[in-house]
Amino acid sequence: MSTTHLTATVVRLKLSLLRNGLRQSAGRRAAYLTSVIVVLLVAALQLIGLIALRCTAHVTTIAVLLTGVLALGWAVMPLFFPGGDETLDPTRLVMLPLRPQPLIRALLAASLVGIGPLFTLCLFAGSALAVAHGPAAYATAVAAVVLALLVCVALARAVAAANVRLLTSRKGRDLAVLSGLVVAVGAQLVNFGAQRLGAAGLGRLDPVGDVLRWIPPASAIGAVDSVSKGSYGTGLAQLALSAAAVAGLLALWSRSLTTLMTAPDGSTLQAAEPGPRERGSAGLSRLLPPGRTGTVMERSLRYVWRDPKTKAAWVTSLAIGLIVPVFNALQGTGSLYFACFAAGMLGIQMYNQFGQDTSAFWMVATTISSPRDAYTELRGRALALLLITVPYATLVTVVTTALLDDWPKLPEVLGLSLALLGAMLATGAWSSASFPYSIPQEGHKNVVPGQAGLAWISIFGGMISAALLASPVIAATIWLNVTAAGHERSWLLLPAGAGYGALLLLLGLRLAAPRTARRLPEILAAVSKG
Repeated sequence: MSTTHLTATVVRLKLSLLRNGLRQSAGRRAAYLTSVIVVLLVAALQLIGLIALRCTAHVTTIAVLLTGVLALGWAVMPLFFPGGDETLDPTRLVMLPLRPQPLIRALLAASLVGIGPLFTLCLFAGSALAVAHGPAAYATAVAAVVLALLVCVALARAVAAANVRLLTSRKGRDLAVLSGLVVAVGAQLVNFGAQRLGAAGLGRLDPVGDVLRWIPPASAIGAVDSVSKGSYGTGLAQLALSAAAVAGLLALWSRSLTTLMTAPDGSTLQAAEPGPRERGSAGLSRLLPPGRTGTVMERSLRYVWRDPKTKAAWVTSLAIGLIVPVFNALQGTGSLYFACFAAGMLGIQMYNQFGQDTSAFWMVATTISSPRDAYTELRGRALALLLITVPYATLVTVVTTALLDDWPKLPEVLGLSLALLGAMLATGAWSSASFPYSIPQEGHKNVVPGQAGLAWISIFGGMISAALLASPVIAATIWLNVTAAGHERSWLLLPAGAGYGALLLLLGLRLAAPRTARRLPEILAAVSKG
């Protein structure tokens, strides 16, 4: 098959995949058409807005930064949304007699078909027109837009080809689950940056733009600006950088594609000897307590590392627990007590402990025959959580204290965090036995249909109970802050809060253990519904 015929065939294949997907249901067609209309509307508004910025002071910086952000999006999207484009997986073509170079050209042409490339093309065109002045600059803009788009598409394909084994494995599914977190954290970062820029002005970004205009594909837009100013040699060099980036990415893509389509994978290799991962696991076991407690801790830590849903919940809590106090401190509107947010977010992980095991909980249930067994199980889970939470809550408190420069309040805030954590672990153990619910293994839902009420009672009821249990430490903190001599004694809240939290946790485990052993059949039935 000639290169031209192969390219046409692959493009038709892309269109067929799109058409057949839309034929599946009317709802899917409506969603797709709606997304097309919205994307085209946003792209048109962006195009008009960029053109309207012509002759403004910082238009070049805006255009260059926008190009860099779009390129970054093209680089990471295949990692977080590997199922968004079926043609991203070249392993589907392994059995066909195709050479890498013609296949690359065909896949590159197919990559230009879709909403994403059209949206990117509009933004690149708007960026180039916003900085172009004169016939030479407009001619350069045509080449710049083409090169910038090719860099983005080739970058996405090179990243996808280099990580296709990852994207089709369990770790790839983990990335897809965590994509929502990345978007949420990114939105917070963008919001924070926008607020800072609103106060300082866009001129603060000019040094970044001066550097980025020499990095492809932003260098292509920088070339248009250079030609507009009469620096033809500089513009030619910037265009050459973008062209070299396209050639380099295509070479990298070709190399990855050749390796992918000729090298054996795990399905064609014999089972290997136990590797570093197993040896590392054995090392972790030696660091944990002996007996069932250590076994339960190791199992819980493995869930945090390996199970996509558990990992997503933990990473979300870790990120939000740090973002809320630190961002508020950086904005100058925060309080040191926001550091307690870290302990509160991680304390939520103690709720619905058995539901996190999903249908595999029956294996744990077979080992629980008495309240003593239930107590050891709950204690191991709580200790595994404390192994991460206590250092993390301490770190967040210290960082927030350093940003606010309020070191005298560090002991009382840390003591309050530890007391709140102990209260949440105590109520979480009781809630896990009293209001268990199932977590679906697939999709992004955290509660199976029909059990939302149980989830609300478990989490929010437990949080309210934890706040009431921690009220003595809260009251002591308020009293020491309003009395004249209280500031000199506020350091006592650290040992008092830690001891009170430990006492609450011990009592909570003691009370939850017999209830867990008694309600074991009901718990097993509730968590196995997903």
